[in-house]
Amino acid sequence: QVQLVESGGGLVHTGDSLRLSCAASGLIFSNYGMAWFRQAPGKEREFVVADNWSGTRTYYPDSVKGRFTISRDNAKNTVYLQIDSLRPEDTAVYYCAASSTLIATDEGPYEYWGQGTQVTVSS
Repeated sequence: QVQLVESGGGLVHTGDSLRLSCAASGLIFSNYGMAWFRQAPGKEREFVVADNWSGTRTYYPDSVKGRFTISRDNAKNTVYLQIDSLRPEDTAVYYCAASSTLIATDEGPYEYWGQGTQVTVSS
């Protein structure tokens, strides 16, 4: 049974940094590209960042470049999302997702999803 479990969310202040983790089990982690999505209150879930199976290629939308960093440790079956200079508009539930095929900005290729971790940024 595949499981993705996010952690590291919480209540933070504007300008703070946070590192989210997503621990995977039940799959060969190094065969999967990983992504982070987020869903703010009242909005659709949106793509945040992704990397390929080796972490050598990353994909960021312009809206998060420079503040969001994805990394992974294949030995620990874990992918991380470092968020710097947090803003109130970063408030959302953050989800990790895994794809054995391709990395994309839409949800379609992602076969497995975590339950999400809440990030709340106060102004």
